[in-house]
Amino acid sequence: MPNKSPLELDLTQLSKALIERQWTAREVAEASISRIETLDRDLHAFCTLDETAMAQAEDIDRRLSAGLPVGPLAGVPVAVKDLICTRGLRTTFGSRLYDDFVPDQDDIVVERLKAADAIIVGKTNASEFGYGAVGHNHLFPTTRNPWNTALTPGGSSAGSAAAIAARMVPLALGSDGGGSIRIPASLSGVFGMKPSWGRVPLYPGCRDERYPGQSSWESLEHIGPLSRNAADAALALSVISGPTPYDRHSIPSEASDWALDGMEAMKDVRIAYTHDLGFAPVDPEVSAVFENAVRQLERIIGTIDCAYPAVGNTEGLLDTLVALETDRAGLKAMAAERGIELDGWIGSILERTWSTDQFTAALLERKRVVNITAKFMADFDFLLTPATATAAFPVDTDGPAEIAGHALPPSAWVPFSALANFTGQPAASVPIGFTNDGRPIGLQIMGRHLDDRGVLSLSAIVEKLFPNNRWPGPTL
Repeated sequence: MPNKSPLELDLTQLSKALIERQWTAREVAEASISRIETLDRDLHAFCTLDETAMAQAEDIDRRLSAGLPVGPLAGVPVAVKDLICTRGLRTTFGSRLYDDFVPDQDDIVVERLKAADAIIVGKTNASEFGYGAVGHNHLFPTTRNPWNTALTPGGSSAGSAAAIAARMVPLALGSDGGGSIRIPASLSGVFGMKPSWGRVPLYPGCRDERYPGQSSWESLEHIGPLSRNAADAALALSVISGPTPYDRHSIPSEASDWALDGMEAMKDVRIAYTHDLGFAPVDPEVSAVFENAVRQLERIIGTIDCAYPAVGNTEGLLDTLVALETDRAGLKAMAAERGIELDGWIGSILERTWSTDQFTAALLERKRVVNITAKFMADFDFLLTPATATAAFPVDTDGPAEIAGHALPPSAWVPFSALANFTGQPAASVPIGFTNDGRPIGLQIMGRHLDDRGVLSLSAIVEKLFPNNRWPGPTL
């Protein structure tokens, strides 16, 4: 066995090392579980651990020893967001309404991870039903940022991002209905990818009418990877993407091997950037780090134009579409039966009286946003923005009280992410630096319709400009 921890390796390296028997799957699982048990007392990234993880590892070791075929992720420990169903393993959706729920089937992405022989080590903490850009819920302690435990890691895929940043696992699944992969990736200093809508199928998530709350966000939600780099995300997507009859919106996988393009393929690309999408206040440190990233990229790739699709502030649009796609009657009935009051964003959605005119107006507004963006992307291959308008803030809040001297509502710190959910375009957050006090900052890369590989390839180029050679927490 090499004289270092297997958790020092990223997903691509570790999967290769396991196949080559540099470590056994049991050794890797033990290292992952030990680190979770040590660090999670402070971080609260996980809400449920899978007690079968060691048995999963031992089965893989038996097959490898016997020379039997194994999948591409054989023996790799993976974390799964608690909004994603895992058969036989408690899945709460971050809600007291489902505090004892054990699904009778896996989400399709979990089926595919298992078919690839990944080891599911546990479920990661999330906002209640994903309603929120931080990780608050009433079931579990709030997840904390591994870079500074007084701060939030972002959300709603809070636990998945923290698990990657703390190097508990090399791969975690998140879900993203308005930025919930990219936001915590940015605040936690990891890579996060929201694939094209339908690229990674969802079922039963968003589709199973039996479960109010879990069945929401159908036209907005995406499942995708959080990892240490773009190449690892590409490997994960090679496993979990592709169509299924259970998701009528699912589309074919973009590629058989998801190999990333190099600089030569970027020779003639057209890239736009914007600090603010024309309306959003942005923290000066975030803006300066973003500007530096644009200039560094421009130095190797050519002119990058300051331009953006003039869609305006779409925060109200997201709120209305989420309300439209939420089983409000089912949640109200379930909450009344259990004697539980739902609060926060989901509570406000249930309390309000919505009209059909509001919903039809929102659908038309979304069409306007999609059309403006499509026309804009006819002239550009990629759009660059900050991933968030500010770096991480105190863990017990929903957002900073002000940004760049502007007093704002708590949700105003995430103005850039929902656009890609409205349009279904692929988008990722790539680490590009830190604030002066050490809080990570991410760059959002949004690509053309269905150009997942392009987003990953450009992300990998950015990673070379800003190598991620520091990690929070104790050394491995």
